Amino acid sequence: MMEPWAIIWIIVAVVAIAAVAALYFIGRRLQKRQASNEEQMQASAQTVSILVIDKKKMKMKEAGLPKIVLDQTPRYMRGTKVPVVKAKIGPKVMSLICDAKIYDIIPVKKEVKAVVSGIYIMDVKGLRGNLEQKPAKKNILQKVAGSFKKDTKNGTKTDNKKSSK
Repeated sequence: MMEPWAIIWIIVAVVAIAAVAALYFIGRRLQKRQASNEEQMQASAQTVSILVIDKKKMKMKEAGLPKIVLDQTPRYMRGTKVPVVKAKIGPKVMSLICDAKIYDIIPVKKEVKAVVSGIYIMDVKGLRGNLEQKPAKKNILQKVAGSFKKDTKNGTKTDNKKSSK
């Protein structure tokens, strides 16, 4: 007869393997669904010129989106904050949802060309020239390494903090 702790470990291992397998198959199904949704959005995308009035990250309930959008959104997602852009498209002022990847590069109070699918902004391009990219934030390791770089003029190590002598 087996020890009780061995039986418990076997049961825990079987349950863990079953959970990992279930998550794997659910993840694959969700990934396929996301790919098909992305294809549909690309197919219905239009390039339009918009004047960005304001942009904020706010809850979907407070964003001023159409009622049908809120009805189709799952209940648990209604309270999450999404990047919302208030823009003038032609004579109409609309609230649009923006892709999180491009939210930071959208300029406020400027006109841009945007690839829009419904009320979702997928990409932006500058109307007159390129958009300003914000510099990527440095992590602590890059900050420390940057403070001890060699000076390219005379090949000596320099500290970025200058002494006041």
